[in-house]
Amino acid sequence: MQILDGVAVSAHIKSQLKQEVEQLKANGGKTPHLAAVLVGNNPASEAYVGSKVRTCQELGFDSTLLRFDTDITEAQLLEEVQKLNKDKSIDGILVQLPLPDHISPDVVINNIDPSKDVDGFHPITQGKMLLGQKSFLPATPYGILLMLEHYNIDVTGKHCVVIGRSNIVGTPMTILLSRNANPGNATVTLCHSKTKNLKEITLTADVIVAAIGRPKYVTADMVKEGAIIIDVGINRIADATRKSGTRLVGDVDYEDVAPKSSYITPVPGGVGLMTICGLMKNTLEAAKQH
Repeated sequence: MQILDGVAVSAHIKSQLKQEVEQLKANGGKTPHLAAVLVGNNPASEAYVGSKVRTCQELGFDSTLLRFDTDITEAQLLEEVQKLNKDKSIDGILVQLPLPDHISPDVVINNIDPSKDVDGFHPITQGKMLLGQKSFLPATPYGILLMLEHYNIDVTGKHCVVIGRSNIVGTPMTILLSRNANPGNATVTLCHSKTKNLKEITLTADVIVAAIGRPKYVTADMVKEGAIIIDVGINRIADATRKSGTRLVGDVDYEDVAPKSSYITPVPGGVGLMTICGLMKNTLEAAKQH
């Protein structure tokens, strides 16, 4: 069993990005600039946005963090997004989810300029991805592809089972794994919480991508020997042995599944770090285009 180490892979990719940005600036090119929008003070969102802003600084990107109270109206937030769309200094726009209940994430995402949609969530962006046209890839699936590429894991002809059908991870992951590319050319099955005989399906999987948002959902009896396990989940559960009283676990029961797998991502230290790499690569590409 080999751990797919997000810490090591992300450090390698960030080193490459930093060099590329330095070269871009030396040639008179534009400094990539990411704008992050944070509504409210959700602790998890604060942590995610903070790590993205720190990574921008580390790579030599410019970054702008816009904070708004939870009582901001949808119309007011859309006005702020339009300002970022029109600001030629901004290359990428990230609106941190979740948003307050009175604000539709779909409406906000649909109002982001697709040329600045570095999260890869806009319908035009995802439509281009579906058609195999050049576009920004959703950050988490992109990060997973980068990890597979780094470890030279060939999924050609393999049966990949994706558990979870969100537009952020599960659904785009099925498209990217099945496309005629490397990594890609896999035979993909999409499963979800309503799938019947899930265990029968996962036992045939050469690769399992777990993105259902349920702690330790994938257990050892669902996994065949030698399977490749990509755990996208980040769940906080109670743990009396920890000072904080909680700990992070994935959607995979890591301790029991790891011995059966050929490769597996840990949580934390796995896919989450790769998501930021995907976001930064998209932002750099946006800066080149602009």
